[in-house]
Amino acid sequence: MDRLDAMQLFVRVAELGSFAAAAQQMGVARSAVTRQIAGLEAHLGVKLMARSTRRLSLTSAGTAYLEKCRVILNLVEAAETGVAEERLTPRGNIRISLPLSFGLKRVAPLLLDFAARYPEVALDMDYSDRRMNLIEEGIDLAIRITRQLAAGDVARKIGVSRMRIVAAPDYLARHGRPQKPEDLAHHEYLGYTLAGGSALQFIVNGQPLAVPVRSRITASNGEVLIEAAARGMGITSHPDFIADDYIANGRVEQILADYPMPDLGIYAMLPSNRHVPYRVRALMDFLAVGLAA
Repeated sequence: MDRLDAMQLFVRVAELGSFAAAAQQMGVARSAVTRQIAGLEAHLGVKLMARSTRRLSLTSAGTAYLEKCRVILNLVEAAETGVAEERLTPRGNIRISLPLSFGLKRVAPLLLDFAARYPEVALDMDYSDRRMNLIEEGIDLAIRITRQLAAGDVARKIGVSRMRIVAAPDYLARHGRPQKPEDLAHHEYLGYTLAGGSALQFIVNGQPLAVPVRSRITASNGEVLIEAAARGMGITSHPDFIADDYIANGRVEQILADYPMPDLGIYAMLPSNRHVPYRVRALMDFLAVGLAA
């Protein structure tokens, strides 16, 4: 039994709460995972996990051993990374999660450039607006766009996106142009469901202002909503990477430009309990430079 391999499997099973999920993520048979954990328990002379037909939980010995395994594996990763950094060539696999619209428009070209520059890096790109659990889903790096990070998030800010309020010229001709944020309460608003809430946030005279809006049409994808706005179906707000092309070709106009909305931060999110390999740090640096260009 290779103890480092067994420890790595044990950590993954504990994080995922499932032998089958760990086997799938690690690309091995479930029986191999079960055998490795059993061998580890036999070597240690204690039960690490309590199994039942419905759930898997750690024993007190397993909980203590899990934390020590994480420390040891991080040290091993750091040692190997130190050697790799001396060669100054990123190598290995990176699984990255990206928001759909921003990922396709802004990040995908940079990732392809990175892959071309570093042929010894393998990229696995997952494009989805779904918020993933990085540890459970084996994500090395996630790009998230948000105004505020959650407690405990481990992240590096790599860019900023500015919000635009837009509507089609036809809609404004029929319904009038809002002159102040409060006017939006009398208009049809096309709402982004993943933003949460039914109010828009503005900054007026340096102070935050929440303006309630009503939505008949909502969606979890900004491209759908701005297309609806371009067809004259209502007013909507979106980040610059979605809105600017529509503004440039005249399909929508920016409104309420004198009343800015809070900027969105573009963050590189990392699993909270792992050493950051050199290849991942190299990719973060590459993306930060590329997004600033």
